[in-house]
Amino acid sequence: MELSKEEIIKEEKRLDEVIKLIRQKISVLGQELYDQDDKVLEFKKFMWDNRTDMDPTELKTMMSSNDLEVRLMMNKGEYLQKLFKIQNNPYFGRIIFNNGKEMDDVYIGITHVIDDDNNYYVHDWRSPICNLFYDYEVGRASYLAPMGKIDGEITLKRQYTIQDGKLLHIFDNNINIDDELLQEVLASESDDKMKNIVNTIQAEQNTVIRNTDDKNLIVQGIAGSGKTSVALHRIAFLLYKIENLNSNNVLIFSPNKVFSEYISNVLPELGEDNTMQTTINDFLDMEIKEFNHVETFTDFIERSYTNKDDFEFIKYKQSDMVYEDIDKYIDNICQSIRFKEDSFTRDYSYTISELNYMLNVRYEKFSLGERIKFMAEKISENNFNGSVSRSKKIARELYDRLSISLDLVMIYINFFTSRFSKIKKDISYIKSNKNMLNYDDACLYVYMKCRLYGYNYNTYIKEIVIDESQDYSLGQLKLISKIFRNASYTILGDINQTINPYYKYESLADICKILPDSKYIELSKTYRSSQEIVEFSNQVLKLNHVSAIRRSENVPVIMRDDRDIEKQLREDVTECEKYGKSMAIITKNQEECDYIYEMLKDMGISKVDDSKKKFDRKFKVIPVYMAKGLEFDSVIIYTDKNNKYTEDEKYLYYVAITRAQHKLIVYNQ
Repeated sequence: MELSKEEIIKEEKRLDEVIKLIRQKISVLGQELYDQDDKVLEFKKFMWDNRTDMDPTELKTMMSSNDLEVRLMMNKGEYLQKLFKIQNNPYFGRIIFNNGKEMDDVYIGITHVIDDDNNYYVHDWRSPICNLFYDYEVGRASYLAPMGKIDGEITLKRQYTIQDGKLLHIFDNNINIDDELLQEVLASESDDKMKNIVNTIQAEQNTVIRNTDDKNLIVQGIAGSGKTSVALHRIAFLLYKIENLNSNNVLIFSPNKVFSEYISNVLPELGEDNTMQTTINDFLDMEIKEFNHVETFTDFIERSYTNKDDFEFIKYKQSDMVYEDIDKYIDNICQSIRFKEDSFTRDYSYTISELNYMLNVRYEKFSLGERIKFMAEKISENNFNGSVSRSKKIARELYDRLSISLDLVMIYINFFTSRFSKIKKDISYIKSNKNMLNYDDACLYVYMKCRLYGYNYNTYIKEIVIDESQDYSLGQLKLISKIFRNASYTILGDINQTINPYYKYESLADICKILPDSKYIELSKTYRSSQEIVEFSNQVLKLNHVSAIRRSENVPVIMRDDRDIEKQLREDVTECEKYGKSMAIITKNQEECDYIYEMLKDMGISKVDDSKKKFDRKFKVIPVYMAKGLEFDSVIIYTDKNNKYTEDEKYLYYVAITRAQHKLIVYNQ
């Protein structure tokens, strides 16, 4: 429904009032912080000048008071930064909610804005009442407030496009949030960085973002369903909702460094600091000291598709059963290990039987490494007046007296020739290659190390997000959950985008087996690609996904062969430029990537390098296994005519197709 001129003027006046209030608050907060900074400096000088004259109680009281001042000052500083971010775009939505007693006129933005009398001019999108904006259309609605469930009726639902302090568009959403603003957002060109979706969050996405009833969430979402955006908005919501949770308590597992750079703007746009991020190989690398590096997942996938040697052996190493076999192998070592001689020094003496009693009876329930640690501490306490200062030296002596060498590299190698391994293989070559441990060995190696020496528990991380989880085995996820044992998990993926040829889930719901208190949720709508591209991708995997939310653009998928490849590619690149500034040629492997780069480098094309943190999407050539999670206005899929995607590689092909938003051209399929 079109708004009257009077209503538009009223909204423009209201926007001016909010912007004026924000700028006043910025000015006041800035002065307060300046004054408080002077007070803190004066306090520090006073404490230094009078440090010798104060009694401890007085000193402690004054220090506590100063700490409180500093914390309040930091909170004001953080809020000031948020106000700076929103001063020219303070809100994006509005609802009027009648609860039967009063009418709540709620404007919704990135952060709250209140006046000196605590009247809300803008509500933070994460506050309970704002849930109405995402879950309901005009009509009966309810939300859960701190005092309980509030029932009522939404009489108005409105969205705004505001830029540089000016009201550009107003949309009354009496039908569906999928309409005007969402289509405008979907039609816009892609940027080099992922944007926040706070003004167009859909109801199914909102159920993931705001869920605090379940400790762990497992989310299966089709390509383009906004899984990563949802995960990042969920982090922002949890930082708002959970007391004493800050960005340093959150860890994101990303597929690669390129992807980490791509998502780096979202949390700051939402007024939150970026969290810690890692990749699975970097995580494993930190746990492994015996090798210099761990092979990256992308290098492992490149190797897997170009070299089919040892397929069954690597498949075994990637399986779930190998962890069960390692458990039996390590249990056998721990049950059979003994001390081979007494321990005598001038300070203490223990017989073999005493040592073996401590090892296999007293501390039996612990890992082998923990047993030796506790034994060493007890021996130190008993013989050095209760001190454990000698325990490390004693532990080294105890290890020397064991019947089995605990050289971890050899223990790992010997597993694959032992009776416990389903496939026998001599991998002794890894002992001489300390530069790099293969990706398919790394997780098993860390798991074996943890079983022998105990898990290196991390209790500081409270929330973990794992993206592209279909590329993690249950064993890898179990290892992560053991190390970060106090964390809650948001695990997202799509089984149809599996690129690991050795491992595939029937359903991501299987992850619930290793994480208790988990809820499985599916995201079934796709917002990325045009209807033509979605229908084409469905044919590849014989899927029946819903039609694209994005309106039909009547741009058909184009199929080409490689006759006069260079001329045709150059023409297609020029054509793709009409559909937006971001463009990618996605190849099947690195060799094809290098070939295309050399052919078109005079057109400004660049290669994606996993070692580089900076990333832009203007015109890229990228192998498919590095394109996961990314999206481009237009995509050209290129493979050599003798290197077509096979039936076994259809998931790779699907990943390549679903990176495109508006335009897709496919060569040699």
